[in-house]
Amino acid sequence: MSHQSDLIATDIDAYLKQHEHKELLRFLTCGSVDDGKSTLIGRLLHDSKMIYEDQLDAVRSDTTRHGTTGKELDLALLVDGLQAEREQGITIDVAYRYFSTAKRKFIIADTPGHEQYTRNMATGASTCDLAVILIDARYGVVTQTRRHSYIASLLGVKHIVVAVNKMDLLDFDEQAFIKIKSDYLAFAQKLGMKDVKFVPISALEGDNVVNRSERSPWYTNETLMEILESAPITADKNFDDFRFPVQYVNRPNLDFRGFCGTIASGVVNVGDAVKVLPSGKSSKVKSIVTYDENLQSAFAGQAVTLTLEDEIDVSRGDVLVLADDDTQQASHLKAHVVWMNENHARSNSEYLFKFSSKVVSGHFSAFDYQIDVNTQEHTDISELSLNDIAVAQLSLAQPVLADNYKHNRATGAFIVIDRLTNITVGAGMVIETTEGGSSTQGNYSEFEVELNALIRKHFPHWEAKDLASLLK
Repeated sequence: MSHQSDLIATDIDAYLKQHEHKELLRFLTCGSVDDGKSTLIGRLLHDSKMIYEDQLDAVRSDTTRHGTTGKELDLALLVDGLQAEREQGITIDVAYRYFSTAKRKFIIADTPGHEQYTRNMATGASTCDLAVILIDARYGVVTQTRRHSYIASLLGVKHIVVAVNKMDLLDFDEQAFIKIKSDYLAFAQKLGMKDVKFVPISALEGDNVVNRSERSPWYTNETLMEILESAPITADKNFDDFRFPVQYVNRPNLDFRGFCGTIASGVVNVGDAVKVLPSGKSSKVKSIVTYDENLQSAFAGQAVTLTLEDEIDVSRGDVLVLADDDTQQASHLKAHVVWMNENHARSNSEYLFKFSSKVVSGHFSAFDYQIDVNTQEHTDISELSLNDIAVAQLSLAQPVLADNYKHNRATGAFIVIDRLTNITVGAGMVIETTEGGSSTQGNYSEFEVELNALIRKHFPHWEAKDLASLLK
């Protein structure tokens, strides 16, 4: 293994502790069909010595049946495990792989290149810190390159690595690399991308992936692995705004009541004054409990249990914030929405919206416009179909704490759930909260909300003021 060290032989406990505290980088690979995404991941795993012998034997066997590289080992088969993927030589579903080096731990999301699987690519990008966008050196920047770059930008991925693959087919022509770099930068500037790096590679033969290639002496910057190990992701986390969505109330005995969850953003200390949303009740943090020990401070990404000095009502779905935080809850939001279901999304149809651990009912009160991810043009629409991306107005039955997604990914994201089938049909990123709106549900009981939903379904032409009169 690439992360092996002398500690394994001398002090296994120290080695395990060192490995446990390595920084974790989540990244995805994306690009057009046949750009070599799966092969690149296979090469990363192979050259960083993260493949077991039995896995290699299985790949050697499968190469003769499904491989597309002749007698060479088809490393893409390490990632493309579905039968349909191996038969067609494409990626269909998002595949996750894990590995580590001496400097970092990694989770890779291999995402599809086909346009019809845009929703899968968006799913993979939603939790990633960095995107590796592959470009076939023979074709340069194509439509899918722009599509995936736009989605990565939309989902808040701040670090982009453009891997110009198959450079071996062009004899590592420096001018071809420079042209692709120039074309991509012109496009990236429109999206506001700031951290973009380029590396010429051959995923099939391993040039500049983990080991530096002798065939590109003109390229003197970092290899792909070196870029992944040094990307500055710590600064991306929001340590300013404390957000603690309560996932579970732990009550093992009469003397303990703790509120469990993962800190979405910010920092909390023992003794800090906090308040509970939506109730607004205040207290102070009495202790920060973990499985191993009690802490004096905790920060974004840590799973902890908080206890409070006062006995106040805190339930699953509530959010703890600092007492002096002036953030406001809202029931009317404007958001980007990625639709992920065959059934169309229509305005005023009722759905469930899940923000962190809180689930509320609501509907799309309007669709402002659809975004063409290939050209970034805006078009008017009345409904959303599969893989569409649009800006929509949300009207919720209850107010929620929702930050701007670009400012806080953890509390600015939500999913849309079908009320009947309970399946996820869409995902969204909050742009801003809005005043007013067409919803009249904010102050009504659950029965009244259900009645409102039925009325909207059967009498969609009724105005909000008519609904309000009826509910009164």
